[in-house]
Amino acid sequence: MVVTSSTTKLKLPEGSKGVLVKNLYLSCDPSIQNRMRKFKVSSYADPFKPGSPIIGYGVAKVLDSGDPNFKEGDLVWGLTSWEQYSIIYGTDTLFKIHHTDVPLSYYTGIVGMPGLSAYVGFYEICSPKKGEYVFVSAASGAVGQLVGQFAKLTGCYVVGSAGSREKVDLLKNKFGFDEAFNYKEKPDLDAALKRYFPEGIDIYFENVGGKMLDAVLKNLRDHARISVCGMISQYNLGQPEGVHNLMNLAWKQARMEGFLVVKHLHVHLKFVEFVLPYIKLGKIVYVEDVAEGLESGPAALVGLFAGRNVGKQVVLLSRE
Repeated sequence: MVVTSSTTKLKLPEGSKGVLVKNLYLSCDPSIQNRMRKFKVSSYADPFKPGSPIIGYGVAKVLDSGDPNFKEGDLVWGLTSWEQYSIIYGTDTLFKIHHTDVPLSYYTGIVGMPGLSAYVGFYEICSPKKGEYVFVSAASGAVGQLVGQFAKLTGCYVVGSAGSREKVDLLKNKFGFDEAFNYKEKPDLDAALKRYFPEGIDIYFENVGGKMLDAVLKNLRDHARISVCGMISQYNLGQPEGVHNLMNLAWKQARMEGFLVVKHLHVHLKFVEFVLPYIKLGKIVYVEDVAEGLESGPAALVGLFAGRNVGKQVVLLSRE
């Protein structure tokens, strides 16, 4: 740390190969909760250590760098920590921001990990075709709102589910879904899906799991595809709910495939080139729910599991 007469300037330790950043935006993602367990639940991320900062996606500004790929003043997105300042090592998960003509917070969402999740899960796994019938659960969230808009751009019929009337209105009136419903008002999910998909479902983008997945399995068309992005309804259960209709995958010659977005970071530039023109033309819109200050982060994260957020949940630390 170098101290001048009027300011305090943070610097890396001599010889460090890390990147010192000031965190600007933090992304609240349901997957963070999985790393709060005492045991490892995935192949790519270890549990958090008690007393250490949460690690997640964010946007930051480089203050000092021992890595030749980054320099002071660069804006970056990638894995950082829930703190004001971080030193990041192993910069294969840190990416320069080249397009600043969209809000920086978008790199926690529409042009960041959630956007890439929507792109990979919908286009690369489901291979949609014009005229197909698409269902998206948790459709007003960071990923779901984009999947629905991608489906409409492809010429599909799309229905989304959400947890409030406000979110249902958002899906239909802002994101352009053909139909939407509040799953909390539908005690019989099978009947609800038959109403909106009398001919069945070609593509299901899975964000919820449990009873919703079971109902979808009963309403598949031949050669349907299910892209498993997440199952937020199951994350806090001591014993996950059973799924009873898996045989329909065989009867309908359907395919269900999960994916980890961290295994697809190599297509991020391709995705950005695809999505930015639509954003600039207003053909894709995005809604964020912004909580201000690091101290607001825990409540914002917990709120995801109660459905309190409307759109992508972001924590604002600094505007630079």
